[in-house]
Amino acid sequence: MVFINKTKQSGVKKPFRLEEIWRIRTRLEIENSLMQLALLNLAIDSKLRASDLLPLRVCDVSSQDRIFNRVKHIQQKTDIEVQFEITTRTQQSLMKWILIASLNANDFLFPSQRCKQQPISYSYYRYLVRRWASNLGLDPNLYGTHSMRRTKATLVYAKTKNIRVVQLLLGHTKVDNTIRYLGVELEDALLLSESTDC
Repeated sequence: MVFINKTKQSGVKKPFRLEEIWRIRTRLEIENSLMQLALLNLAIDSKLRASDLLPLRVCDVSSQDRIFNRVKHIQQKTDIEVQFEITTRTQQSLMKWILIASLNANDFLFPSQRCKQQPISYSYYRYLVRRWASNLGLDPNLYGTHSMRRTKATLVYAKTKNIRVVQLLLGHTKVDNTIRYLGVELEDALLLSESTDC
């Protein structure tokens, strides 16, 4: 006999919509959750996988009390260098977090509270993303750490319809990977179908 877990959904995780990101930010600001706000903002700007985002150290994004505008990073999974921007909003949240947490240049940007000299764990990061979704009334099973990587990429594509731009931002070697990643063909087909009156 085979049992199927109907509550757990695997597969591609949904990106957050722009208005959902703003609602998460507002909640975190009200709660004064500086670490979570900095994590949210940097995760969106960087478009990095959790395996690249969590090990970042203060010196990777700043120097002499100044947060960089752009960062170059070699992805662990692909060994391909990507560049990402750090927007003014993210710079401000990172600076507040670094100051309030008294982090030094070689400290992890998001240090674990339980394990000294370690960044927050993947499971804790996933828990936070799922909680952010749940707090918005969304199904947390549809969201995960990859939702953060997909969010800005999806927004950039929606605004520009330029798949090559998104490919560069994500560090994909093949445009086919980016198309599949964003679900572009299906989404565009559905939009065209919806706008066609028969």
